[in-house]
Amino acid sequence: MESQTVILALAALAQASRLDIFRSLVQAGPAGLTPGVLSEQLGVAANTLSFHLKELLNAGLISQTRDGRHLVYRVDFAAMNGLVGYLT
Repeated sequence: MESQTVILALAALAQASRLDIFRSLVQAGPAGLTPGVLSEQLGVAANTLSFHLKELLNAGLISQTRDGRHLVYRVDFAAMNGLVGYLT
């Protein structure tokens, strides 16, 4: 993992709401979560949640897929492990 990628990922996680979103997605595992579930779990407004999810997507920490009418967000565990590996 390149240092610029690590900086981008750490910057994305250096905000309380994004860190909470990321932790919830880690706990959800490969099944991921929809924005509706995340919003309900964390008490974050939909428009605010959308902004934070976009930042995590841009940092390469999560992925987004469509399941019918729903978007599902999942942690990119390879990216997460690469980040942790870079830091150790």
